[in-house]
Amino acid sequence: MKLSTDNPHLVARFIRSFWAPTTRSIRGWALASVVVNAGITVTGAGVRVTASGLGCPTWPRCTPDSFIPVAHPEVSPLNMAVEFGNRLLTFLVLAVGIACWLAAVRMRPRRVSLIRLAWLQPIGIIAQALWGGLVVNTMLNPFTVGMHYLISSGLIAACWMLYARAGEGDGPVRKITHRDVRRLGHALVAAVFVLLVAGVVVTNTGPHSGDEMASRFDLDIETVARLHADIAYVVVGLTFALLFALHVTNAPRPARRAALALFGVELLQGVIGYTQWFLAVPALLVLLHVLGSTLVWIAALRVATSLRSRGPEPSAVPHSPAEAAAVV
Repeated sequence: MKLSTDNPHLVARFIRSFWAPTTRSIRGWALASVVVNAGITVTGAGVRVTASGLGCPTWPRCTPDSFIPVAHPEVSPLNMAVEFGNRLLTFLVLAVGIACWLAAVRMRPRRVSLIRLAWLQPIGIIAQALWGGLVVNTMLNPFTVGMHYLISSGLIAACWMLYARAGEGDGPVRKITHRDVRRLGHALVAAVFVLLVAGVVVTNTGPHSGDEMASRFDLDIETVARLHADIAYVVVGLTFALLFALHVTNAPRPARRAALALFGVELLQGVIGYTQWFLAVPALLVLLHVLGSTLVWIAALRVATSLRSRGPEPSAVPHSPAEAAAVV
């Protein structure tokens, strides 16, 4: 299949973006995958705060007799529509993931590193969908619900790495910041992940379980919330330390901007977190908090990838015109 590069038609350009990809188009698909995976994470929280977790009480069918919503005496039509709508979004996420995979496979010259990263998307999305079935079949067990969120976080990381690696070469890592600064950045990403795990524990201990039949962790909500806040202070402290280190070492501007963006998102997330606590955890603020946690994770990943770069492989460096003529 060959499409004219001069064809301005929107559909043709869309097909070419993954069938005859460029670096720009594959990065565009990877970034789109970050967005849709983050989006379904937030809509999943919407399912929980609207008590629609068992709106479709079976899986893979919505009801025992139908794959699509039908009247059910024990389920609200609204809850069923919310849960089924979130299930449908999985197909959008999968479609974007497949487009990323196609773009990586058809990229020329062939880059094995991108293909490996791209494979994680369709595989991960299918695994996530199967895990979603386990969430329903275990009646929203807090462990399975929490893992559902963390798997999404892993998928977001894979998508971001594809985005970052597509903009680099496959040569050795180039040190654009001091070794200790990079270590601090890696420690920061690890701390943010621990913060996400702590947030999952708080979420699955407090209200908004997704359904009145769902179980909760048998923990003291105030204790786990304080632990979550303490970890957040560590994350903010590490971010401030990284900002300072990048400034005094005169690190490249993209790295400083990434760290500053992370610091700003963390502060906004802290405001949302404390506000929802003092207002008895209203549903809307829970949604904003989940959105904020997802943005903190993406911003932390951006910081990590901004602290290093890769050039082209030595064998991939283009020859001069004279050398190229000699080879011919």
